[in-house]
Amino acid sequence: IDLMNKTQLLPLMERYSKLHEFEEIIPISALHGDGVSEVMDAVLKHLPAGPQYFPLDVYTDQPERFLAGEIIREKVICHTRQELPYVTAVLIDSFEEGETITRIRATIVVERESQKPIVIGAGGAMLKQVGTEARQELERLFPPKVFLELYVKVEPHWRDNREVVAELDYRGGG
Repeated sequence: IDLMNKTQLLPLMERYSKLHEFEEIIPISALHGDGVSEVMDAVLKHLPAGPQYFPLDVYTDQPERFLAGEIIREKVICHTRQELPYVTAVLIDSFEEGETITRIRATIVVERESQKPIVIGAGGAMLKQVGTEARQELERLFPPKVFLELYVKVEPHWRDNREVVAELDYRGGG
């Protein structure tokens, strides 16, 4: 509706409602987000209830190692959004759960030498921030404490390297 004259909106909605029997017609603004929550509510209202495949306390079927890697990768992408294209991967080198602490050692893989300092940041600040935020989120999954060690490694063209990609495959398919 952003480019539309507001006086034309209601007649247009009326015209469309005569062409087809819609459940609802909801105008939305791409610029301001007006109407988006109404669309979401309408979608949820009209979706049929499906079977419950997992118990309520299970929120994913992914292994913990995979989940830890994705949380770390998310933090890298969030903090390097403008500088680093989506060419990072996270390899979980070790994952040891104890009664009082979970120890995770992970390697952030980038494709070019020039990308490594971006992930590390000035004086290690970026890597520290990524590690802190990832650890805080991981502690919600693996209480009470998580010790997270992060390393950065350059692996040129890792996406074309079957061995590296196989390491990322938590199912062991490689």
